[in-house]
Amino acid sequence: MPKINLLPKGTAELIAAGEVVERPASVVKELIENSIDAGAKHVTLEIKRGGILYIRVTDDGCGISFEDVPTAFLRHATSKIRSAKDLDSISSLGFRGEALAATSIVSKVELFTKQAEDLFGTHYLIDGGEQKLYEESGCPDGTTVIVRDIFYNTPARMKFLKKDVTEGNSVFAVLERMAISHPEISFKFIRDEKTVLTTPGDGKLYSAIYSVLGREISSTFIPVPDGEGAVRVSGFVCKPAFCRKSRAVQYVFLNGRYVQSNTVVAAVEQAYKNSAMIGKYPAFVICLDILPETVDVNVHPAKTQVRFADEKRIFDAVYYSVKNSIISGDTRPEIVLNRKPAPFGRMTAEQYRQQAVDIPTTPVEKAYGVDKPGFAAKREPRLSFKSDNTPFFERKDVKEYLQNRQESAPFDPPVEEKKAEPVVAKQAEDNAPDAANDNAEQISVRYIGEAFLTYIIVETDDSLYLIDKHAAHERINYNKLKTTASVESQQLLLPVSVRLAREEFDAVLSNEKLLTDAGFEIEDFGNSTVMVRAVPAMLSGEDVTDMIVEAAKNILKKGVPESERLDRIYYTVACKAAIKGGNYTTAAELEALAKKVLSNNDIMYCPHGRPVAFKLTRNELEKQFGRKV
Repeated sequence: MPKINLLPKGTAELIAAGEVVERPASVVKELIENSIDAGAKHVTLEIKRGGILYIRVTDDGCGISFEDVPTAFLRHATSKIRSAKDLDSISSLGFRGEALAATSIVSKVELFTKQAEDLFGTHYLIDGGEQKLYEESGCPDGTTVIVRDIFYNTPARMKFLKKDVTEGNSVFAVLERMAISHPEISFKFIRDEKTVLTTPGDGKLYSAIYSVLGREISSTFIPVPDGEGAVRVSGFVCKPAFCRKSRAVQYVFLNGRYVQSNTVVAAVEQAYKNSAMIGKYPAFVICLDILPETVDVNVHPAKTQVRFADEKRIFDAVYYSVKNSIISGDTRPEIVLNRKPAPFGRMTAEQYRQQAVDIPTTPVEKAYGVDKPGFAAKREPRLSFKSDNTPFFERKDVKEYLQNRQESAPFDPPVEEKKAEPVVAKQAEDNAPDAANDNAEQISVRYIGEAFLTYIIVETDDSLYLIDKHAAHERINYNKLKTTASVESQQLLLPVSVRLAREEFDAVLSNEKLLTDAGFEIEDFGNSTVMVRAVPAMLSGEDVTDMIVEAAKNILKKGVPESERLDRIYYTVACKAAIKGGNYTTAAELEALAKKVLSNNDIMYCPHGRPVAFKLTRNELEKQFGRKV
């Protein structure tokens, strides 16, 4: 066996530093956490070449005393904890005492710091872990840390760094999370001498989100009201119609610390079930405030992974908070038309009068010689639009115009067309899809028509609505199945045998109780075949074989937990029983369906997450026609 050697101090420190400092973003995270813990109200971050060449963090926090500065660069030196007992209730962001020590080992660090009560500040320089300068100096209150040439003395680590742009983006991501988690602090980010981010620091979470994520994303958010109790949940979540194709815009903060939590993400996404389109994920900013002793933040050196004492309690708190926010804060998606400049310019009334009095010769008239001397073209006299107090039909120019017109029909002033009054939707026929809605407030709608045999067009007082008739009816069916204690079944006159693939056959038999709860009556007929004797009553007339095959495929879909399999069967039943796009539906049925959709805010998305209706406001439409600016 090779001889066991004790590592030299320098080598051991380089290894330890590598656990904390992986890239420039790691340094930035540790330094800004120190600034936040110091009570800073303004933090400025500047980097060059992605932070590899230069990092500067300036804050107006409490500063460090002259005698404590060298100690701050020693490993495990911290002001955040004093004993092992303090680990049970950590409330600060940093506490390991390794940030400055690890950074100084692999880079050149310069520090300026001053406490408000001190007459002078401190200027400190440390290079590769060795002190180079330690003196009193004039400087403003707070702390400035400058880090140069990261990994200059560890080329093995330097070669694993990414391009400057990539490293800079990682730094930016760290600052974005810090800015959102601490809206009471004003952050400024200077990247290669250009200011790319500034947050107001007004203490409002939405202001920080708007500054970091921009208007496009933040405008889709609805608030999660600040909860009460031992687990307080707050923040913002996007409307279901604006879910995204990736989980890139998902932020979880625990007591002001950015963390990664599968429990919280799963709770939020579960709350969006049947509202978000399948394959898309909600954007959210969730802030959790819990007792420090109920969470372990000392799981990972980067402190981004945590362990909760009661995972289920956290899951339930997040789920119900987000679900209630979606129910109360979501609205139907609106159609916003492109605001292109008008193709024709506007002219003033005086310009119009001038052109009406003397219209110049057109190019077409020139081509035919109209403007040539001697061309006797007959033109009707033009009306003068000069204002006077004479009644219009008594004016001399108007009388002359009427006498010269060679028309047999008399001139009649236009009659103002009456506006169509909105009509309360009529009660549909008995075969209309779920026309009545006893629990919802009925609203007045005017049925206009149907586009492409799929989309219902109706009008309310100030808006037009386009409603997907299949998606709407599918959602109504699904809600009925979910809220009915016992789904009504319809016995088939002749049982139908359905042959399935082996895995589909096994899925149907192993979930026979779920199918029974959904209204099916199925038994094993042997040889990968099942005998269907009854189906849900709302499925009368549908292809039984197709229904069973699709139900089996929904059960077999990867990633579907057992608790959701009944919902998958309901999806199939609701979809098959719904009226189909492209098929003829009577006007009475469509009118009744539209009325129910618009009277019930529970009917906003189909079970697969597609929007049921889109809204086009009268204001938006009039802007397109130039009636409003």
